[in-house]
Amino acid sequence: MPPKKITLGKDKEIEAGGRAGEKDRVHRQSSGRRRMSAPRRPRIGLALGSGSARGWAHVGVIRALEEAGIRPDLVCGTSIGALVGAAYASGELDRFEQWLLGMGIRDVVAFMDVSLSGGLLKGDRLMEFLRNNFVDLSLEELDMPFAAVATSLETGAEVWLRQGSTLEAVRASIALPGLFTPVVNDGAILVDGGLVNPVPVSLARAMGADIVIAVDLNSDILGRHLRERPVQEAPAGNVGDLLRRLQGNLLSLMPSFSSDEPRLPSMLDVLASGINIMQVRITRSRMAGDPPEVIVAPQLAHLSLLDFHRAKEAIDRGRQAVEAVMHSISALGIRTP
Repeated sequence: MPPKKITLGKDKEIEAGGRAGEKDRVHRQSSGRRRMSAPRRPRIGLALGSGSARGWAHVGVIRALEEAGIRPDLVCGTSIGALVGAAYASGELDRFEQWLLGMGIRDVVAFMDVSLSGGLLKGDRLMEFLRNNFVDLSLEELDMPFAAVATSLETGAEVWLRQGSTLEAVRASIALPGLFTPVVNDGAILVDGGLVNPVPVSLARAMGADIVIAVDLNSDILGRHLRERPVQEAPAGNVGDLLRRLQGNLLSLMPSFSSDEPRLPSMLDVLASGINIMQVRITRSRMAGDPPEVIVAPQLAHLSLLDFHRAKEAIDRGRQAVEAVMHSISALGIRTP
């Protein structure tokens, strides 16, 4: 005579003096599968590096990523990367790109408000323009998590700006020593974040990124500003002549005692080359310790420190750089559903 079955609950029967039946085992397995959550999609972080006028390439990088179905979950930036990143995180990238593409050399010169202390330019005209044309939300109110990197001029510490005015954070992050005057924020004197973290991979990780796409604008520029290049003449009376003189060799205006003497680079070229060396070395060191999953490196050596009026060229190079590493991006399987 078969053993008597005792019913304990729905879909669960045990044979008296025996073990759980097959029906109970199957039920427990299926219940466990239902309780297990689906694998979490990795969070994608976009780290936008410093690079002055070369920074407009970030727009091309963002466009190419989105066209490939990849939308970051968070973004952070250093210097010019903070400016572009803020426009993206606030949902203003379309208008921002239109402004860039319409910028001429006259507009660049118009933003140059000369300062007698702290830096060559005060930056007030640029910030006034941004405030008048773009809404200055707090960092906490942006559509996408965003943060900027700055440097304490007093201690040399890396400062992560994650609260307060978005434009004030950007202004601190772009305060390139010698070019823009420093910014006072909560009693601290802040300058360009590129001095300590040119491509902020570590900040993206701290914000919760599992996969970091880093954009390095300075991979091909060492020595670029010291190579002789023909001076482009500007039409008489054109304000572009002012920019040419600023970027040109100031020593060419001085008498030379010997034609055999090596021609020294201009003050601006020395400043730009010094900054490039520093940022390239720091970037290599930091990426060796905390490498991103993908490095996008636009080829931008032909653009100078103040070539902000050449946005289309930079944006196109940004797109091309993404295409060059798309195989690596695709291998990660991170396309947005």
